[in-house]
Amino acid sequence: MLLRACLSRWIDGFERRYGYDAAYMRHVLRASPASLMKFGFGTRAADVRAAPAEALVAAGLVGTMSEDCGPCTQIACDIAVENGVDPAVLRALLDGDESAMGETAALAWRFARASLARDMEACDPLRDEIVRRWGDPALVAISLAITASRMYPTLKYALGYGKACSRVTVGGEAIAPRRLAA
Repeated sequence: MLLRACLSRWIDGFERRYGYDAAYMRHVLRASPASLMKFGFGTRAADVRAAPAEALVAAGLVGTMSEDCGPCTQIACDIAVENGVDPAVLRALLDGDESAMGETAALAWRFARASLARDMEACDPLRDEIVRRWGDPALVAISLAITASRMYPTLKYALGYGKACSRVTVGGEAIAPRRLAA
């Protein structure tokens, strides 16, 4: 009962903070508070100090956009801005504009795209470059960012709550993520 109440308050705050409908999280909470708590831990697996913030955000956005076309992508951008990522970098990531996203974000963006496409010919040298630049802990963190970023939108859609695509607003500018623009 206490766990359910604490998690409900957390969801309330999350919805208020991000203007987000977390009905699917409430669904999980009703069915199994312990599962919601474990799910939350899983989505925070990456060591955020192990790789540059822009690399983690880039990898995470690729993962999120592979599963979502709006609300979850919006939250990912809002959290990135809160954590100091330049809105111009986020807009470039959403547009798929490698020349504007910066070298750090572009490397992780290309790696995440190649990983999700199972393009090992492209992925292997990118993986090697990540390890060369930032070390094996960064590779693990970036890989976990890709994985974890897909969890919320995948759960939302699997439970039947993913129904709306939308533009994403970053730094006051509305952008159709690359997936929507295609």
